Amino acid sequence: MRGLDTPALGEGIAYRTEEEVIMAAARESARFGQRAEQTNVGPQTLEQLDADLRRLISAYPRRPVFPTFLEVLELRNRAFELLEGQQHPRQTRDLYLVAGTACGILSNASFDLGKMDAAGTQARTAYLCAELAGSNWLRIWVRGMQSMIAYWGDRFEEAIDLASSVRELTPEQGSSAVRLASVEARAQARLHNTEAALAAMTAATAAREAMTRPDDFGGMMAFPEEKQLFYSSTCQVWLGGESRFREAARNASEAVSVYQEAPPERRRIGEMCLARLDVASAHLGLGELEGAVQEIRSVFDAAALRRTDSVKRRLQQVEEQMGESRLRTAPLARDLRDEIIEFCAAPAPALPEGAAS
Repeated sequence: MRGLDTPALGEGIAYRTEEEVIMAAARESARFGQRAEQTNVGPQTLEQLDADLRRLISAYPRRPVFPTFLEVLELRNRAFELLEGQQHPRQTRDLYLVAGTACGILSNASFDLGKMDAAGTQARTAYLCAELAGSNWLRIWVRGMQSMIAYWGDRFEEAIDLASSVRELTPEQGSSAVRLASVEARAQARLHNTEAALAAMTAATAAREAMTRPDDFGGMMAFPEEKQLFYSSTCQVWLGGESRFREAARNASEAVSVYQEAPPERRRIGEMCLARLDVASAHLGLGELEGAVQEIRSVFDAAALRRTDSVKRRLQQVEEQMGESRLRTAPLARDLRDEIIEFCAAPAPALPEGAAS
């Protein structure tokens, strides 16, 4: 064995006594044990990483994105540095889980900031870490993130393929499988695959009923029922038809109510805006312009300090829908379309780190 002060047992063994060979083997095992028990990670280090990660995950939905990105980046770098050292196998798995979750958050943040290529890169590293950590829930969550990136890039077939690639995995805890099926349902709806979209929505409901434990981290990593509601409403909007528009309006309005009733420290601003835009889209589908205007202007107010790329893209979709509807010639519709274009063109406001939205 390299690095030990005794010759390898195979070297000159014929010239050593039985006792010398046995004692040399014992010394080598002792030396190995001393090295193997060494670790650069103590319980307090892992506890602090876990606490920091939970704090950032909880705060993410209500804070400006880039300051949070910087904090998560620092945490990810700490995990990467520790992984370059030596630790016990269980500690290594815990560090890969921290690093993978941090990369998942960075992927989500890059996505929210409109940097799709960077989001994809972070997600690929997050999935590798999930594999090394042996975590099914993180594998599923990351595939959901990758599917969502493809969905918002109008690569709907790819979004479906990514979702289906881990469909057979069972998460150890949490709602990642609910999220995955819901993302797939939206992609199917964009392709007007009605049966497949409805089947994916049913699968999301079944996945929630099959949950055995709540989301360990919660916050942005969780997929609460109100989010599932407005993902369902998005599907109904894209599938179209009066009955589906009315169902979409009901589901999305219910989601908005839940978001509004949440305490400020748990409010998910971007999701509430997307739910409102589903309500607006349903109103447009039903020819109810004033209802749509009210929802869209509420989004302008709520998203002013926390603009995410998905809200911007959804606003642009609503603007296109308005331009294709019979309402497009109404003065109010023309004004609102101009307001949407102006809002989407404006840069996100620069905020000091830690400022709340």
